Amino acid sequence: MTQRLQNLTIASPAFFGLNTEESPVGMNPSYASIADNCVIDKRGRIGARKGHTVVSTNGAAVLGSSRGVEAVFEFTKFDGTVVVFSALNNNIYYGTSTLVACALPSGYTITANNWKIVSFNNDVYFFQTGYHPLVSVAGSTTLVKVVNPDDSHNAPFGNEVLAAFGRLWVADVSGNNYTVYWSQLLDGDSFSGGDSGSLDLTKVWPTGYDEIVSLAEHNGFLIIFGKRSIVIYKGAEAITTAAAFSLHDTIEGVGCIERDSVQATGNDMLFLSSTGVVSLGRIIQEKSLPLRSVSKNVRTDLMDLIDLEVLPVKSTYSASDAFYLITFPTSNITYCFDVRVPLEDGSFRATTWSGFIPLCFGQLSAGGFYMGLSTGIVKYAGYLDIAATYTMSYFSNPLDFGNPTILKFLKKFNLTVIGGQATRAVLNWGYDYTENYSKQVFTFGVGAATAQFNVTEFGTKETTAVSGGSPPDVNYVETEFSGGITINTPKVNTTGSGNVVTIGVIAIINNTAFSIQKIDILAKIGRLL
Repeated sequence: MTQRLQNLTIASPAFFGLNTEESPVGMNPSYASIADNCVIDKRGRIGARKGHTVVSTNGAAVLGSSRGVEAVFEFTKFDGTVVVFSALNNNIYYGTSTLVACALPSGYTITANNWKIVSFNNDVYFFQTGYHPLVSVAGSTTLVKVVNPDDSHNAPFGNEVLAAFGRLWVADVSGNNYTVYWSQLLDGDSFSGGDSGSLDLTKVWPTGYDEIVSLAEHNGFLIIFGKRSIVIYKGAEAITTAAAFSLHDTIEGVGCIERDSVQATGNDMLFLSSTGVVSLGRIIQEKSLPLRSVSKNVRTDLMDLIDLEVLPVKSTYSASDAFYLITFPTSNITYCFDVRVPLEDGSFRATTWSGFIPLCFGQLSAGGFYMGLSTGIVKYAGYLDIAATYTMSYFSNPLDFGNPTILKFLKKFNLTVIGGQATRAVLNWGYDYTENYSKQVFTFGVGAATAQFNVTEFGTKETTAVSGGSPPDVNYVETEFSGGITINTPKVNTTGSGNVVTIGVIAIINNTAFSIQKIDILAKIGRLL
């Protein structure tokens, strides 16, 4: 008797994001082994990231001067007008479509581009280790030096600056990485006299010795990130009252290793530690070791990138997209952590981006964000990388569907894809841990979503897969339309058998969104082995 086909379903593939830490045997099928150039969309589906569009027509890196745009900052004046500042080629620029060099103080020379830029009281301040800080008064394109009254400590020649509690806070100055300096109230130029001051942390660090990496404000507290510990002060808004400004808490065993990895995400704060990406909120709640990082499912891969990195690590948080990005330019990898809802173990769903190297990020007041590339400033938008297609890749972990000892004879794949008009894709599958995949190429329906009668709705053609090589692109696929959403449901005949199966989809993103809703597999179940 002919055995009936059974349906094996992967609902919401990669809904849990990447997991490269646990043994792939018996892993939840909602994890992925590869999710590159992907995001988790607002409905929980694995989908293609957006691309980027050109903002600046100039701004390419000059050999020996910079790697490209290494800092970008949008400043909104009190009157609502906007000025964008950027740093590249050992200079500071303003503008968007055309970058124009700012006027620097007489004799001022720049040989690095890793500026920390903040706005404070209608001015813009630029800080970088070893440099006299600069200020743009009311967004002026002529920069002047910030007053520096304390040359004995080179303050405030800091690498880190925070605008909070009505003051500028500066740390990580040349030759002194244990003191925090603050300006007078509403006066970012005055770091001596009045109610300005400083805080020596040498007797406060819980580990005995540490060095300041970053500063932040969170829930009314001043957060001081060391490399190996965190110090929290309360009462910074009333700093002139000694009883008000006081040590609130110390956290030992975890710190921040990259200045620009710290990002506020609304009710929490994320940063890069020596163990991965960590949530400040969770650290404060747990107060115990070992601390759980939100990147635990990709910890080893992330640690390898940290060890290899020799350039500044940058990050951003996008409220509209609900993700935290952190880029490792040496390895050309950007990790994307979806922060909507953590998994049961407290980690965030992770995917990767590749194919381009963001050197910095800059949030926009109107929503979205800029990225600095070797070619200039771009904006995260659309589904092309500066008019070029890019590749999205999803691969499952080896799947046994709850029966690791039973042979599966796969007969047909039914994919449900949202979007993807005119997208060319390759379905991959392999058995028993092989990476020598069988492949089938297909192209989704072509034409606008309203052109339903141009689709071969009643003439779906299915082809038999081939192993290796370049299979012919002869698949026609069904396309349905519902409420303006394009739903593609290609069906692919498959061959072969094995105890476990790995499935992958590689799509060439060509100016249209692409998300995988589910994968149904029709299979015959063999004997017990």
